[in-house]
Amino acid sequence: MKVLAYAVLSTLLLGVPASARAGDGIIDLTNLANYASQDVPAYITRNNTTAGNAITDLGATLGRVLFYDKRLSRNDTISCASCHQQAHAFSDTATASTGVNGTTGRHSMRLINSRFAQEVRFFWDERATTLENQTTQPIRDHAEMGFSGSEGDPSFSQLLVKLAAIDEYRVLFAMTFGDPAVTEARIQRALAQFIRSIQSFDSRFDEGRAQVANVNTAFPNFTPQENTGKQLFLAAPNNGGAGCAGCHRPGEFDIDPASRNNGVITRIGGGTDLTNTRSPTLRDLVGPGGSSNGPFMHDGSLTTLAQVIDHYNLIPGDNDNLDQRLRRPPPAGTQSLGLTQPQKDALVAFLQTLTGSSVYTDTRWSDPFDEEGRLALIVFPPTQVVIKKSAAANAIVSCQAVPGLSYQLQASTDLADWNQVVTTLTADSSGLLQHSVSLTGTRFYRFAYVVP
Repeated sequence: MKVLAYAVLSTLLLGVPASARAGDGIIDLTNLANYASQDVPAYITRNNTTAGNAITDLGATLGRVLFYDKRLSRNDTISCASCHQQAHAFSDTATASTGVNGTTGRHSMRLINSRFAQEVRFFWDERATTLENQTTQPIRDHAEMGFSGSEGDPSFSQLLVKLAAIDEYRVLFAMTFGDPAVTEARIQRALAQFIRSIQSFDSRFDEGRAQVANVNTAFPNFTPQENTGKQLFLAAPNNGGAGCAGCHRPGEFDIDPASRNNGVITRIGGGTDLTNTRSPTLRDLVGPGGSSNGPFMHDGSLTTLAQVIDHYNLIPGDNDNLDQRLRRPPPAGTQSLGLTQPQKDALVAFLQTLTGSSVYTDTRWSDPFDEEGRLALIVFPPTQVVIKKSAAANAIVSCQAVPGLSYQLQASTDLADWNQVVTTLTADSSGLLQHSVSLTGTRFYRFAYVVP
């Protein structure tokens, strides 16, 4: 066992702070980021959180580390973030993302606002029944992260052994779940919490929506073109609109779970695929600078919003799984909206108002590792330990630590040899760590954290 960090105090010195340094590659577990209590606009009501796995600051912090850790791939080169990049709304600018043994079969879907949807299934073909189920499938995939247990790959159980041998993970799992055991279910829960925490509600659309009674009202912060595009988006084709909201419902702009194929049927590398019936939210289709956050559709075949609008303006062909709402007139024929160029431009202008800003730079969702792939955890804060006299010969020693983690209290008379006073002392739900100590003689005390 080894001590990661400690705070020393005595009857002579009121406190010596735990050492800490600012910079990349450090997570302060005594001062967790706010993932669980983020502000969400009142008009956002859809939530696909799996029962029993609500977002917690502890779980999302562990999930963030897992999401960015390349050690979750067989050769330590690929992480979840390799294909889902914060700079691009957690997508990839490449049509197919690079894995350890090849490339992905579909374009990497944007993960932004994944929680705020009625749809509970994930992947373009909806094969994952929950986000939790989705999170470890890329890790188990031979081409993506390589713990498939086939084609010469190590098994997923070998990954669990690998992670369990890493000090940081024993601390993080103990902090989150009460003990250091690393299991697939726990990895899934933590990754899902982190992904669901990624939200973007500071767009120009949100600024305008907050100023009006309903989404159909003209937004005072929009240009005439943007308001025209909004009405085209909302109105049904038989009412002079484009009907976009029939499948992509504001203000989440999530996909209707009943949606079917949208007429894009090609497969990356060639062939046909009619199984793609899911899509990410339409929020943050482009970045703050206006550039696309990667190509659009499961095959990455459309590279601009103008091309996307052209596709829906005139669906190029029928197929057995085409969504009925893309047939004109139903039940036969394919959609031909007859949009003019100014109307197409207005729709593009409106879609660009759905882009936020802070999600691209917020450190809560950024890479916690330093440039060399190292990570340090602070288990004591860089503040002084407090000692308060409680009786003639006794005092209460306390400091702020990590809720749920267990520490040791040790004593010394010379600051060289230390003896355990309390072997297991658990910080309470607020992170407070305290114990009664003797004030007789010259004695020094320290709290110590020992890796489970």
